[in-house]
Amino acid sequence: MTVLHEIADVKRSPEEVYDYVSDFTTTVEWDATAIAARKLTPGAVAVGTEFEVECALPVSSITLRYTVTELQPNKLIILSGSCKFFDIEDTISFSELPGGTRIDYRAEFFFKPLMSTISGFSKAGLESMGRESVAGLAEALKDNFPLTTPTAADKVADKLVLPALSLFSRLGYKLGRKRFHPMTASVKHKHMVVTGASAGLGYATAQQLARRGANLTLVMRDRAKAEKVISDLQEETGNPAIRYELADLSLIADVDSLIERMKKRGQPIDVLVNNAGALFNPRSETIEGLEQSFALLLLSPYCLTEGLKPLLLMASSPRVVNVVSGGMYSESLNIDELIVPDTDAYSGSVAYARQKRALMVLTQEWAAEWESEGIVVNAMHPGWADTPGVRSALPQFRKITKHVLRSSEEGADTIVWLAVATEAGSVSGKLFLDRAEHSTHLVNKTRETRQETEKLMRFLASNSLSADVVQ
Repeated sequence: MTVLHEIADVKRSPEEVYDYVSDFTTTVEWDATAIAARKLTPGAVAVGTEFEVECALPVSSITLRYTVTELQPNKLIILSGSCKFFDIEDTISFSELPGGTRIDYRAEFFFKPLMSTISGFSKAGLESMGRESVAGLAEALKDNFPLTTPTAADKVADKLVLPALSLFSRLGYKLGRKRFHPMTASVKHKHMVVTGASAGLGYATAQQLARRGANLTLVMRDRAKAEKVISDLQEETGNPAIRYELADLSLIADVDSLIERMKKRGQPIDVLVNNAGALFNPRSETIEGLEQSFALLLLSPYCLTEGLKPLLLMASSPRVVNVVSGGMYSESLNIDELIVPDTDAYSGSVAYARQKRALMVLTQEWAAEWESEGIVVNAMHPGWADTPGVRSALPQFRKITKHVLRSSEEGADTIVWLAVATEAGSVSGKLFLDRAEHSTHLVNKTRETRQETEKLMRFLASNSLSADVVQ
C-alpha cells in the first residue's frame, strides 16, 4: 500500500469547498492528470454516487471508476476507486479556519498483484502527483483568474474569414478548452432565468447551472415539454429549485405577461440568459403582425430584458447573457433592411443573421447605458453546435458539417461561464467564443455607424410600444 497525504488552506467557506469538490467531475479543472470526468448516476451527490475519471499516464491513460462511500456535508468525502492497476481510497476532509477552510487529502493505493512489485518505484511519482493535485485544487479555489488573453492566432483569425470560421468547429472548442480556467465561484441559490430551455443550448445551460445549485426559472412554450424538462433536470441533478414559465416569446403579449408574473413574484434575477431562437423558412408573421425572426430574435429579448431590469437591479451583481450567432459576421446593421421583406429572394438565414447582428449592437448599448447601475451585459456565440434547431432548420448545412459540429454542451459552455465565472463579471459589452473575447466584426464593411445604432434603439422602443397598442 502507498499512502499520500497533503494539506492545503484556502480562503473559502467549508460549504463552498465541499460543494465544489463533492462533484468529482471538477477534477479535470484542478488535477493535472485528469483529462475527462463524468458522473454516472443521477441525482444529488450521495453515498453510492459513481464517477468515472480518465487520467493521463506517460504513454497512455487509465480509467478510474469511483464510488462515494461516505459523506458528511461540509466536512468529509470518502470515495473508493478502482482501475486495472490499483484500487484507491480517497479521504477528503474539510475543517473550518478563521476566514477559510483546511483541506486534508489522503489517498491510499492498493496495487494489484502484477503491479505490487513496482509499487515502490511508483511512490515518488504518485507523491508528486498528489502534491500537484492538491496544489491545483487550492489554486482553483482562489478563484482569481484573469480573462483569457487572445493569442496572436486569435487576432489573425479575427481578421480573416476562413480561420475565424474554423474556430466555430469542434476543433476550435478543443483548442480553446486548453486555456480554460476552473469555475469555482458558487452560484448556489442564485436565481437565473434561461429562455428556450427545452432542448439544445438552453437545456445544456440549464443542466450545468442546476448541477451547480442555481435556482432556475426556465422559459418554454409547451407545457408538456416544460414539465418533462423540469422532471428530467431535477432527477438528473438532484436540484429541486427548478421551475418553468410558459410563454411564446415570439408574441410580445406573452413576453409582457411573463414580465408581469415575474415582477409580481418579486424574486431578484442574478442572471438572465436570452437564448430562445429559431430560424424560419419560409417567411412568416406572428398573429401580432410582426415578422417572426424579428419578433423572436430581437424584439423579444429587448422587451424581456428591459421589462425585467427592476428585478436585475435587485440582485447584488446582475448579468445578462445574449446568445448571438457567427452568422452575424456576414451582415451589417441597417434598420431599413432589418426586417427582410416577403419576396422570392427571402432567406431565413439572412433574416436570422441580421437580427443577431442587431442583438450584438444592443448588447453593447445596454452595457454602456447600464454600467453605472452595475448590470453586466455580454454576448456569446456557440460556434457550430449540433442542436435540434440546426437539424431541423439547416439540414443541408448539417449534412456537410456534421463531422465537425460541437455538442450542445460544448456550444453552451461559454453561456455557463458568463453566468458563473468571477472573471466574466469584470467586463461588459463584449463578444465571447470559448470563454475568450473575439471581434464583433470580421470585415470593416459590416461595422455600424453611431447614427444607425441610435436608429436601432429608437426602432426597438417604437416597436415595443406598437406591440402594446396591438394588445
